[in-house]
Amino acid sequence: MEQPIPRLRRPRQRLPDRGADLLPHLALVTFTAKIDVEGWLHEERKLIEANEWSPPKYRAEKARATQLVPDFETYATKWIAKRRTDKGEPLRASTRAGYVTTLRIHLVPVFGKMRLRDITKGAVRKWYDKTQDGSADSPRATSKAYGLLRAIMNTAVDDDLIEASPVHIRGAGYRPKRRRLEPATIEELDIIVENMPVKEKLMIQLASWCALRYGEIAELRRKDIKLRHVGGRWTGVIQVRRGVTFVHREIRVELPKSEAGIRDVAIPPHLIPIIQEHLENHAAPGQEGLLFPSDVKRQMWPSTVTTHFKKAAAIAGRPDLRFHDLRHTGAVMAAQQGATLADLQARLGHSTANAALLYQHTAKGRDQLIAENLSKLISE
Repeated sequence: MEQPIPRLRRPRQRLPDRGADLLPHLALVTFTAKIDVEGWLHEERKLIEANEWSPPKYRAEKARATQLVPDFETYATKWIAKRRTDKGEPLRASTRAGYVTTLRIHLVPVFGKMRLRDITKGAVRKWYDKTQDGSADSPRATSKAYGLLRAIMNTAVDDDLIEASPVHIRGAGYRPKRRRLEPATIEELDIIVENMPVKEKLMIQLASWCALRYGEIAELRRKDIKLRHVGGRWTGVIQVRRGVTFVHREIRVELPKSEAGIRDVAIPPHLIPIIQEHLENHAAPGQEGLLFPSDVKRQMWPSTVTTHFKKAAAIAGRPDLRFHDLRHTGAVMAAQQGATLADLQARLGHSTANAALLYQHTAKGRDQLIAENLSKLISE
């Protein structure tokens, strides 16, 4: 009769004094042959000699955790969905859409199927160098992609999915300065307004003279325009309380990005008759009526206005201008009239002075005017 093979108990062996903790440890499996026990002990000694040993139970738990680590695309998609602002608020729809686009175009093709633990410093460096070589015309896009990758991997560290972030490239997060902008002159603004469709002319004037964003202009309603006739003259303010974003063919009305964005913007007196005429002939009826309704009585899509604006700007000899650049022009004109940085910050709706600094430019002839005013100090 055949004798059964004896089952050896899991060996409980004290590791050599070169071990990390000198405590007894069990193998995590039951061996059926003594040679297997010796083989296991041999492998443990090799780890000790290489200074790579850790308790078998700990190694097994680490291996299981590694298998549970998601791939980059899965984790990054959930990261964007759950991401909050510094105030704990959900991301704005436009911000979230921007993250999704950056993830899809720049990161998923390279890191999408890789597990988070498999993304190394070398892999990040290789991706960054290749992206740099192929994106000379869009360095800001590369910087944004790097910043998103860094934020995602930092959160993975906080979630104990990886021990350290592999995203560390000196200077990679730097965003090149925006292109140098020459503000539009009053003459150029007049030509642009002249060549815009009649319903959109006031948009150009509000973007420049009042330095409003497109999303703020498109959401303006009759109730937001406060005009007063006092002492024989008209005054007025535009109450900016909302903005509109256009994400994936969806129109969303949202609060301004910050509390500073909720503001009253004084209207230059020469615009008041133009606004009154627009309210009478082009705005939708009722206090909730949009100032610039589309043909379907919704907010006007920016692509529609941009098409008309590009043609008008080209006629004015300024094909380089974008609609948002009119806001820069408005800030410069205000600064030329003595507006301080704090004034600009309030008028533009920025929460920090650094943001308002982006819209300060030196216009032609301004330095000469300063020099002449300095000389006046001697004659006084």
